[in-house]
Amino acid sequence: MMNNMQLSFDEITDGDQFEDLVADYFRKLKDEPENNITNVEVLQSGVGTDGGRDILIELDLSDDIKIFKRKWVVQCKFHKDTISPGKINSINIPTLVHSYGAAGYLLICKSRPTSGLTEFFERLNKECKDKYQYECWNGNQFLKKLYVREDLHPVYFPKYNLNISSLKHKA
Repeated sequence: MMNNMQLSFDEITDGDQFEDLVADYFRKLKDEPENNITNVEVLQSGVGTDGGRDILIELDLSDDIKIFKRKWVVQCKFHKDTISPGKINSINIPTLVHSYGAAGYLLICKSRPTSGLTEFFERLNKECKDKYQYECWNGNQFLKKLYVREDLHPVYFPKYNLNISSLKHKA
């Protein structure tokens, strides 16, 4: 076993497991007091055509005066190749966000988005009349967030977790 093993999506077997990982990541946000998140509800769309929504996240946030809700529509793409606008082209994202009463849309990719997709999201953010937010996390961005979520490592990254645990015991 390699001692310099990196956290990677190689241990994730398919898109369903990737979607479960994303859902569990957001469920765990309420365990971090520095986020001011008091509750997180995660609704997964289930098996079949999802119309662009894999997960609906509703966050309860506190600003020490009041608790307010924020919803995000999340789509997960577990493709080896880069993600282009064509891979999400079949949906009208602003209409989707509006239909759920959400604040925005988050695309989480295993790989990287193309420059065309990045430009598409920039244009949506700039031109959206309803002030919805459009975000895209590439695989490296999401992995950086997962490094600190050690509670998810045994479930989704068992080989990495075993390696790190053995290194900690040797130290």
